[in-house]
Amino acid sequence: MKPLERILATARQAPKHIVLPEGEDPRIVEAAIRARREGIAEITLIGNHRVIEQALAGADASQLGLLIEDPASSPLAARLAGAYFELRKAKGVDEAAAIEALRSPLVFAAMMVREGEADGTVGGAVATTADTVRAALQTIGRAPGVGLVSSFFLMMLCQPHHAKKGAFVFADCGLVVDPDAAGLADIARMSARSYQALAGAPAKVAMLSFSTNGSAAHERVSKVVEATRLAHAADPELVIDGELQFDTAFVEAVSASKAPNSALHGEANVFVFPNLDAANIGYKIAQRIGGADAIGPILQGLAKPANDLSRGCTAEDAFHMIAVTVVQAQAR
Repeated sequence: MKPLERILATARQAPKHIVLPEGEDPRIVEAAIRARREGIAEITLIGNHRVIEQALAGADASQLGLLIEDPASSPLAARLAGAYFELRKAKGVDEAAAIEALRSPLVFAAMMVREGEADGTVGGAVATTADTVRAALQTIGRAPGVGLVSSFFLMMLCQPHHAKKGAFVFADCGLVVDPDAAGLADIARMSARSYQALAGAPAKVAMLSFSTNGSAAHERVSKVVEATRLAHAADPELVIDGELQFDTAFVEAVSASKAPNSALHGEANVFVFPNLDAANIGYKIAQRIGGADAIGPILQGLAKPANDLSRGCTAEDAFHMIAVTVVQAQAR
């Protein structure tokens, strides 16, 4: 079974309730309809009730079980605003500001997740990444024991020309600009858990650098070495190695030559880049030149699932992100 097919099959086993704050966007409406028809999720669309109903023209929303919440008239609004006020009053938010904040579909959706009205949220088809992530961080918050929230792309190598096929995690490609060693260790551990939840297989984590096992000396290499040590100390069962160049982590023959004692043996499936520059460039090269399918950025480290879409996303991209969010919710 291809990795994406596995994610969809897993989602169908125990569908979760996903709220979509950009419910007026035609791509999101199309993804929501498909998610219901394929049985991967319960769906609530957030936005102007009339506009969404018009977008659903030709689809029987009630028969599909699609729900609509309009922040301007929803019976949930007062309770969610009260909860938001309690959450944010120490930050200077008064009751009037809380009511106004809940008019934002992003905040409304995130508060639904926080208050248990939904299991996860997917936004970013219209809103910026900054706004989408800010709403999630300020309302849903970090999971207990997590030092920072990060992101990853699920890279699918499934084409005939791919010498090695399967699902791979690239982190952090979209959020943390320049993590220190402790932050990089957190990203590694969270990425391993994310891979295991989505791929259903043990994670093998490569901490990437321009150096392999001391072939170069530099403070940036030292950061990766220290991050590897911290991650392994926090989780001794984690299969992890670093610092490694990408080819050493990915190609068995190169690993045998450059790092014969590596625990990965060139079979890494989680690649942790040293900073956002390297990670963002790396995933886009893999996508645009290598032909990999890229799903993300997927957020990790939040108390409950919330994910970001690209503003250039397609309806299919949104559908796949809904499935990923369902599987994340199942893992909790």
